[in-house]
Amino acid sequence: MSGGHFEYNQYKLDDIIDSIERELNSQGKKKHTDDLWASKEYYEQYPEEMIYHTYPQDVQDKFKEAIKYLKLARIYTHRIDWLLSGDDGEETFLERLKEDLNKPNK
Repeated sequence: MSGGHFEYNQYKLDDIIDSIERELNSQGKKKHTDDLWASKEYYEQYPEEMIYHTYPQDVQDKFKEAIKYLKLARIYTHRIDWLLSGDDGEETFLERLKEDLNKPNK
């Protein structure tokens, strides 16, 4: 496996991105059973607690912006990791960084 300079911590960014995306995709939907923490009686009294929160559009836009920047951070961190670990030279680093940044679904 290549890299390792950052002890592969750059992959934690994927977990953060996934978590934010899940939050966005869950809005307004019924909560999963494992996300319910209270008694049946509680949810009968507070049925709104069984639905995932829906954020205002401006907040959702900031979540999406954060995802964009986190993806960029992941790309930069990964490429720098390979450079510092000796897997890429300086020219290869620049080439691969440019390639990764230009991928449609970075």
